[in-house]
Amino acid sequence: MAWGIFGKAVEKIKGGLSKTRNVFTSKIKALFTIGRKIDAEFIEELEEAMISADMGVETTMEIVKMLQQAYKNKEIMESGEVLGYLKGELKRRLTEESNDIAIAPTPPTVILVAGVNGCGKTTSIAKIAKHYADDGKKVLLAASDTFRAAAVEQLTIWAERIGCEIVRHQHGADPAAVTYDAVDAAIARNADILIVDTAGRLHTQKNLMEELGKIRRVLEKKIEGAPHEVLLVLDATTGQNAINQAERFKEVIQITGLFIAKLDGTAKGGVVLAIKNQLDIPVKFIGVGESIEDIEQFDADAFVQALFE
Repeated sequence: MAWGIFGKAVEKIKGGLSKTRNVFTSKIKALFTIGRKIDAEFIEELEEAMISADMGVETTMEIVKMLQQAYKNKEIMESGEVLGYLKGELKRRLTEESNDIAIAPTPPTVILVAGVNGCGKTTSIAKIAKHYADDGKKVLLAASDTFRAAAVEQLTIWAERIGCEIVRHQHGADPAAVTYDAVDAAIARNADILIVDTAGRLHTQKNLMEELGKIRRVLEKKIEGAPHEVLLVLDATTGQNAINQAERFKEVIQITGLFIAKLDGTAKGGVVLAIKNQLDIPVKFIGVGESIEDIEQFDADAFVQALFE
């Protein structure tokens, strides 16, 4: 990433992480003073700072244990050197070769989006659509969350604002049928990106599994390699509950990436690390504000820099 683009990304993410940074950075700054010993008190305060940002107890303990070992091995000599070590370890854990969105060799690229009701799924889909539309791509939306009339209407409004097309059926229609028609439309209209919305909650997990399975089968049959991405939208403000949601969806569909929404609304932005560490699913996008432009493709370097500045 060129420095100019990287710098803009850091600034945007800094704004989104302001609540987290206000809590986390103030505690971290007090720790990293020249000459301070890496003793039991130091370790306890570091653990508290990391857990306060919702990095997760398991992740925090792992990193602290590695840090203590590095100190014993004299890789770290004093507390002032811990900051660099901590930044490096966070970047390492968040970096994935698959952080980039998979693009189909021949259009359209199909992105299937899932998430519980209220997580910000519809707005996140709109942000992804705007992201690609601004990049000159022709985007088509499939309103396959037919169980909520509000979801279809909201997505239609976003499509009009963005200037992209949408395929929709009436409320209660078969989601797989909507997807089928959307694929035909995407091919006929030479769309570059097809984004498929899905239901956030059905009566039982079995129903959810069946509907998502039907949608996947339609996509697989109609387009080779589809869906090219299966993104799960998680609400950062729910903290550790987001991990529980992800675990449930992971049992139902093959998630290829995460969209962490509403990072600007929480002081616990470190949950991105906890989610990545516990689920081993790459973060693809983050939502850093309420505006439709407030979306960033995830970059570990930019995220960690924004967290500590």
